[in-house]
Amino acid sequence: MHAQIVLFDGFDPLDVIAPYEVLYAGGTASGGAVSVELVSAEGPREVVSGTGGLVLRATAALDPGRAGLILVPGASGRVGEPGEVPDHDAGAGAWQQDEFIPVLLGRTLTTELPTMLTAAMENPQVTVGAVCGGSLVLAMAGLLEGRHATTHHMGLDMLDATGVHAVSARVVDDGDLVTGAGVTSGLDLGLYLLEREVGPQIAHAVEELFAHERRGTVWCNRGPAPAGV
Repeated sequence: MHAQIVLFDGFDPLDVIAPYEVLYAGGTASGGAVSVELVSAEGPREVVSGTGGLVLRATAALDPGRAGLILVPGASGRVGEPGEVPDHDAGAGAWQQDEFIPVLLGRTLTTELPTMLTAAMENPQVTVGAVCGGSLVLAMAGLLEGRHATTHHMGLDMLDATGVHAVSARVVDDGDLVTGAGVTSGLDLGLYLLEREVGPQIAHAVEELFAHERRGTVWCNRGPAPAGV
C-alpha cells in the first residue's frame, strides 16, 4: 500500500506526522508492503503549517490515479465557533498565520485540491482517509454527502450540515473512506489502516514500538443497523 499524505497551507503537523510515522514503521515491519510520502496539490514545495510556522516539504504532487491511500489532515489555528461553516470564497487573500481553523479549511477549496480529491474518491483503487478537520475539507468539497465519517468533536455538527452521517467515534470505516476524530486519532487511524490493509501482527508490532495503546471506538459501516436504544 502506498500512502500519500496531503499538505496544504496551515495544516496541523500532528495530523500529518502521527500517521506518517505509523505507516512508515508499518512499511519497515512488513518488509516494504507500505510506503508513504508527503504531497501537495501544487507539487514539490515547502508547506508552512498552522503551528508556529513549522515547515514540512512535499516531495511530489498528489496523484489521485495512484492506487493506495490518500490521507487529508486538518488545520491548526484559532478555534472558530462550533458548527461555523466557512465561506468558500474565504481563500481569496494570502494565507497568514493564526487564522481561524474554519477559514484555513475553507481556503483549500480555492486550490486544485478538491478536483484532485474528487478524482481520488472516484478511483476504485484508492482509499481516502482523513484526520480531524480533513473530513471537513472533504465534506465542504461536496464529497461526503450520504457517507459515514467522523472529525474533531467540535466539527461534528458541521459534518451533519453538509449531509454527512456524522459518527461520534475514534475511527470510522466506511469502506473506501476511513476517518479519524481529533488530532491524536491520527495514531489510531494509522494503526487501524495497517491492521486492515497489512494485518494485525504488523499493526501490533508498530503499536508496541510506539508504546501507544489504541483507544476509543472503531465504527464500521457493516452489519444490521441497531434498533432504537
